[in-house]
Amino acid sequence: MKFKKTKLEGAYVIELEKHEDERGFFARVWDKKQFENMGLSCEIQECSVSFNKKKGTIRGMHYQEPPYEEVKLVSCSKGKIFDVIIDLRKNSTTFKEWTGVELSAENHKIIYVPEGFAHGFQTLEDDSEVFYMISQIYRPEYARGIRWNDPVFKIKWPLEKTIISDKDQLFNNFKD
Repeated sequence: MKFKKTKLEGAYVIELEKHEDERGFFARVWDKKQFENMGLSCEIQECSVSFNKKKGTIRGMHYQEPPYEEVKLVSCSKGKIFDVIIDLRKNSTTFKEWTGVELSAENHKIIYVPEGFAHGFQTLEDDSEVFYMISQIYRPEYARGIRWNDPVFKIKWPLEKTIISDKDQLFNNFKD
C-alpha cells in the first residue's frame, strides 16, 4: 500500500500495490502493522456497505462525537463516487478545510478518514457501492452531521444533487 498525504492533516489516499498476472491482480487493503508504522489508528470494529441506485446521490456529511469518534477507511467497490472529508478538529492546522477524491471500482483507491472528520460522498454513476471499515461501533446518540451544502465549507460537488435523505437535508449548518 502506498499512503499519499492529502491537503488535510492526517488524512491519506491509499493506493494499492497490485500483484498482477493473467488472472487479474491481488492487493492488500489492510495491514495493521503498516498502519501502525505510519502512526495511524488501526482498530477496525465494524464494516459497512452503502449501495446507491442513482447518479448524483449525496450521503453526508456524517461524524460521531467524542468519545466515539471514528476512523474510516472508505473505498468504492462498484461504480464511482466523489468522496469528501472535512477536518472538524479545532486544534488542527487544516480545521474547517475539505478535500474530495474520486474513488471507483477501477482505481481501487481508499481514503483514510481520521477521527474528528466529517465524511460524505456523491455518486458519479448509477448503482455505486461504497465499502467502509470503521474503528468504532455505531452509536446513534453520538452520531452527528453537517449540511452537505453548508456555506462555511463551500464544497464543490461535481454533479447536481438527485437524491439526499430527509435526515441529511435537516442537518444544521456548522457552528464553531
